[in-house]
Amino acid sequence: MKFRDYYDTLGVARDASSEDIKRAFRKMARKYHPDVSREQDAEASMKAVNEAYAVLSDPEKRAAYDQVGRDYRSGQDFRPPPDWDAGFEFSGRNGSAQNAGDFSDFFSELFGRMGGASGGYGGRGHRFETHSEDHHAKVMLDLEDAFTGATRQITLRSPRQDAQGRVFTETRTLNVKIPKGLRAGQTIRLAGQGSPGGSGFPAGDLLLEVHFKPHAQLRAEGDDLHMKLPITPWEAALGADIPVALPQGTIKVRIPAGTQNGRQLRVRGKGLPGDPAGDLLLEMAVVLPPADTPQARALYETMAREIPFNPRG
Repeated sequence: MKFRDYYDTLGVARDASSEDIKRAFRKMARKYHPDVSREQDAEASMKAVNEAYAVLSDPEKRAAYDQVGRDYRSGQDFRPPPDWDAGFEFSGRNGSAQNAGDFSDFFSELFGRMGGASGGYGGRGHRFETHSEDHHAKVMLDLEDAFTGATRQITLRSPRQDAQGRVFTETRTLNVKIPKGLRAGQTIRLAGQGSPGGSGFPAGDLLLEVHFKPHAQLRAEGDDLHMKLPITPWEAALGADIPVALPQGTIKVRIPAGTQNGRQLRVRGKGLPGDPAGDLLLEMAVVLPPADTPQARALYETMAREIPFNPRG
């Protein structure tokens, strides 16, 4: 996928005000509108102009775009970094999930989920019933918090516009209670932390979509935990009881004799806590000791002579 430089499309500087962007859009619309334009590929150009304006005229999209695209130029190969949007607080007013299909894959990749209260954030439609909105944000938590529950400080950035129509971000820090047994993709609802209500109506809520930070050994997938377990050749060949350290404590796992590299063992009930709890899936990784001493080399030579084995047979 290629990066799209929306500032270049509209012919404005990266610190352009909202009025600068609006004027540039009107100028480009007069030039490329298919009903009046004599330019070649006017329809495609107008579509690109509309897409650029949809992003740069919206403070939330513009702030997110500026962060992820700071080091890119138009036409460069581009893929958003993992969890690039974590910590951004967005409102639900944009309806991007609906108009993302009208624009490029680049737009959809970045903004297809923004404003997506109807697409998985659990919004209650406050703007129709209470004249306020739910806000949402993606947050990264430690996997260990799902085992014990915790209270964590979460810092969120909210895009704003100054008096000159230039975008900046404000930050706020909240104390958030993390419930035990939380799964990736679930939401934590903070009542009254969305946009303020008007005319006596209550404020909207803030919905935090939970994702886990990368863990050194474990990977959560639904209810289950996945882990690679290094074992020695003799443990694999003869069988062994292996200690496995988990956030809830160390357990003993029986490795069957004759275990091959890559074999998966399932340990019931040792995944994420819940009712029922998930499972632990261990992938065996047989690790060979190096033949870096005369004694170790002699042992390998003895095995080569005494154990007739052809793995390619």
